Amino acid sequence: MFWNALAAGALLGQSVSAQNMLRFACSQLTIERADPLVTPGQAPAPHTHQIIGGNSFNLTMEPGVYDPPAKSTCTTCTYSEDFSNYWTASLYFRSPENGTFQRVPQFANVGLQQDGGMTVYYMPYSAVNNKMTAFKPGFRMIAGDPMSKKNNRVSICHRCLGNGEGFAPCDAKDTGELPNKYCPKGIRATIIFPSCWDGKNLDSPDHKSHVAYSNSGGLGSPKCPSTHPVSIPQVMYEIMWDTGRYKNDAWYGNGKQPFVYSFGDATGYGQHGDYLFGWKDDSLQKAMDALPTGRCANANCSVLKIQSAKDSMACKKKQQVVEDVGKDGSWIKELPGGAAVTYA
Repeated sequence: MFWNALAAGALLGQSVSAQNMLRFACSQLTIERADPLVTPGQAPAPHTHQIIGGNSFNLTMEPGVYDPPAKSTCTTCTYSEDFSNYWTASLYFRSPENGTFQRVPQFANVGLQQDGGMTVYYMPYSAVNNKMTAFKPGFRMIAGDPMSKKNNRVSICHRCLGNGEGFAPCDAKDTGELPNKYCPKGIRATIIFPSCWDGKNLDSPDHKSHVAYSNSGGLGSPKCPSTHPVSIPQVMYEIMWDTGRYKNDAWYGNGKQPFVYSFGDATGYGQHGDYLFGWKDDSLQKAMDALPTGRCANANCSVLKIQSAKDSMACKKKQQVVEDVGKDGSWIKELPGGAAVTYA
């Protein structure tokens, strides 16, 4: 769901010229247990991820050595110069009858064409005087924590579509947890990344310390902390889960619902996102510079190369860790990796 109304008056006091942003579709590249940030080289990784972006995604992508733009031959994203990789945990339906699992399919966001995948945003929320520094080669970061048992709705949230809409992402009508009511039009999960950088480190041991939020963990403001003074694009993911197909009043209410993330979290607080920069040359910086001029907005940026939805959906990568992670419509006896279902 796109929040046009947000630009009209809720961008935290920014000027009209700073309200443009990149918003574009990225189709599914692959679904597998791989994570080159948290568990590089491990095959398989502990839990299933759904991955989008450049097809050079690999089990190991060493920063400063592995070059996604040079190694990729296609990308699943709208902008053909974006060979970055973006990934999040998959969502599964757990049958209340027999405890088996079915991977929940994804659908395209409003106004976009894509095959599964996500909607990606690059937003200039922490920009001061329209100055925004694009990420550098080798940059990577994580938002959220799969081990979290705390509600962090301002940056990790869920919207019940068709059963009470909200406004801005992660607003008061969204929930940190997976909704415990039936959502006729599905569930939109939102992951908001930090918007400030220390200006030195492309990564950190926890993949978080080199970046910071400018607004208590949510959508940014032009006030980066002194420890992280450099304004960077605030990345945001929107994942549209097709949960509307799972309709049974007995499955919802009184604190219960039938969905669980691939790492076993049946509450939803542990949802998380990984980001690995891979834009070609200085294309992202050109886009950030063009945002205030109006030449660059959403999926129509004149300084970037745009590919067709057909081409982006044709970019696929075979599993490197071959296993059944729940093919469309199939049922599996346990979550891939055997993760136990837990509640916060």
